[in-house]
Amino acid sequence: MCGAELSALPEGVQRVARVLQDKGHPHTPVMLDDAARTAQQAADALGIQVGQIAKSIIFRRKSDDAAVLVIASGDRRVDEKKVDALVGKTGRADAEFVKAKTGFTIGGVSPVAHAQAPVTLIDRDLFRFDEIWAAAGHPHGVFKLRPQDLEQLTGAPVADVVQAPAA
Repeated sequence: MCGAELSALPEGVQRVARVLQDKGHPHTPVMLDDAARTAQQAADALGIQVGQIAKSIIFRRKSDDAAVLVIASGDRRVDEKKVDALVGKTGRADAEFVKAKTGFTIGGVSPVAHAQAPVTLIDRDLFRFDEIWAAAGHPHGVFKLRPQDLEQLTGAPVADVVQAPAA
């Protein structure tokens, strides 16, 4: 992605693109015509299964006010008790907290390029897929990667942090 192309992107997407480029990631962010604020919207826009969307959920750790980023498959619900057992008691993060800690608005939180490095967990269910897509810093921005890339890009551990899927 050349400088002119990069400068045409929203600021959050530019930050993500720079991190991906610096880390040698082969895929640059793409901008969708419609917003992909939910995993289902993103999957529909990309023509993929909702489980292939790596959704980024931010929690607020109560002991130190740190942002906790949980990256989970779009077809799974995060189990807050499992998250708390790994990182300490957490609570809901409002839009202002998310923006202040990550630099992104809800619906566009990327797994990389945060304003302040969050405590991060990757759910193991993402590894069901060879290819996944994550938000790229804007509700219209996404980028392609493999679950293994997510580990390399974030340095985060893989854990079981979702509710069991409904039978």
